[in-house]
Amino acid sequence: MRHWEHFDYEERDGVATLTFSRPERLNSLTFEVYADIRDLTDSLRRRDDIKVFVLRGRGRGFCSGGDVDEIIAELLERGTRDVYEFARMTGACVRNLREMPQPVIAAVNGIAAGAGAVLAGAADIRVLAQSASFRFLFTSVGLSGGDMGICWLLPRIVGFGRATEALLLGGKITAEEALAWGLASRVVADEQLDAAVAEYAARLKELAPWGLAMTKEMINRGASTDYSTAIETEAFTQTMLMTAEDFREFHAGFTGKRKPDYRGR
Repeated sequence: MRHWEHFDYEERDGVATLTFSRPERLNSLTFEVYADIRDLTDSLRRRDDIKVFVLRGRGRGFCSGGDVDEIIAELLERGTRDVYEFARMTGACVRNLREMPQPVIAAVNGIAAGAGAVLAGAADIRVLAQSASFRFLFTSVGLSGGDMGICWLLPRIVGFGRATEALLLGGKITAEEALAWGLASRVVADEQLDAAVAEYAARLKELAPWGLAMTKEMINRGASTDYSTAIETEAFTQTMLMTAEDFREFHAGFTGKRKPDYRGR
């Protein structure tokens, strides 16, 4: 297993966990952290042994976004082409999270701001501690509220009106508000965050991995296709899965009164 220098990383019982590990800087992101997120998430897309991917932060925050000193100051010295390549790299992190076959869980404690809020938003399931909050603060630093694909993603999570307000004003969204908006899957006491994430991971690991992967694929495609195309695409996908080994394994387990042993085939 490769060692990742710019964050903590662990694999255990089919669950891969990335922990942002710069607590003294509220886990702010650097060029190197972005590059490693991109490369790790890309590599996991080809790993059959990893069933679930978890994002979390060490200390009192999830991730405060791009580091003002180590990213923003340097970007001011770069030319247009270099800045564009950087922006594309950050977008690749989100694309990989959305397109990787494994379900992604964000365990959000404390602040998730800027790019940190986008990365959490790109997860399939977001479990928030009571202390958690979101801030999409791009306009607060003179930039567009659209970054890393969030203008496509957030309206599909919370609705057009709430996404517009959040991205225009960049204000604080509390854990309770996030739950009401649909931005949080669940809110728990801070001390229960790890247990709640472990419960989600355990439930997901029991399900057929190809079925989960195709569910993510259909959700992504369905968000930008017409109704008839969505029905046809889902019919095609279900046909593949109904003739796959895992569907037969479900039936064998059901009739044999045992737990099915899914293999992603």
